[in-house]
Amino acid sequence: MSIDDAAPAPLKVALVEDDAAFQNAFRTALTTAPDLLMVGVAATAAEARGMLCAPPADVLVVDLGLPDGSGIEIIGEAHARWPTCAIMVATTFADERHVIASIEAGASGYLLKDSRLETIAEDIRTLHAGGSPISPRIARQVLMRFRPDERSAATPESDAATGVPSLSDREKETLQLITRGFSFEEIAELMNVSRNTVLTFVRRIYAKLEVRSKTEAVFEARAHGLL
Repeated sequence: MSIDDAAPAPLKVALVEDDAAFQNAFRTALTTAPDLLMVGVAATAAEARGMLCAPPADVLVVDLGLPDGSGIEIIGEAHARWPTCAIMVATTFADERHVIASIEAGASGYLLKDSRLETIAEDIRTLHAGGSPISPRIARQVLMRFRPDERSAATPESDAATGVPSLSDREKETLQLITRGFSFEEIAELMNVSRNTVLTFVRRIYAKLEVRSKTEAVFEARAHGLL
């Protein structure tokens, strides 16, 4: 057999999931797929960050509800550290906030855990090939988000009346730089202030938007039309 006839290397798949039963079911679903190879499993955000220090997988599947952090943050970090890796969510969270934040962080697929794991191997292949496997309920939700309705005609006055957070000019500038991916140290240098001052702006932004991370802050700011 020539080199050209050799079978291609299997796709390397990594999983971030704290539920042991789902881990086992996921492994079992992949055992019948010779073109897929499990190369890592992390049960916590800390373990996931350790895994991201290793050579990249081809596909990363992430649960959002981790015991020590948000899977959305792991998606963002994986997107930065493993730029060639295709990322997909597998979770119980079906609300718009988690869906949009995951996509903005770098996920290209979003499956609910009530989906049949029998199709997960094909979903992984589709994702790696450039597709976007999405549970039907999530797909409808995303489409509804962009459907014109009476909210699109809201005026600035009516937005203010509904409680859109008010950010200062410096807080808006900080948020814009966060959105562009700058670190707190880089933001401090660009704004010609100390890092502690930047952290003060960030704390105020988080408090006003009622969030706990950069990813959530960007999502909420865009949802309120602040970006």
